[in-house]
Amino acid sequence: MKSIVVNLAISAEEFQRLYEGSAKTVFAHSIDGRSIRFPAGILRPFVLHTGIRGQFQIDFDDDNRFQSIQRLA
Repeated sequence: MKSIVVNLAISAEEFQRLYEGSAKTVFAHSIDGRSIRFPAGILRPFVLHTGIRGQFQIDFDDDNRFQSIQRLA
């Protein structure tokens, strides 16, 4: 399984647009400089009233399909 670690800082207002469907994907850079695009919906368990902030590990299978996400910090 492949993993990538990203630092995210998404305001509550910005995530609201993602949640409402006007934007469906999140684009980020990993801590090692790679670019990643993933479905915004995988972040829903981590939404607070201030938005989403922290470091997350996203795991993918060998076909680059999302498997799991966990908050690291």
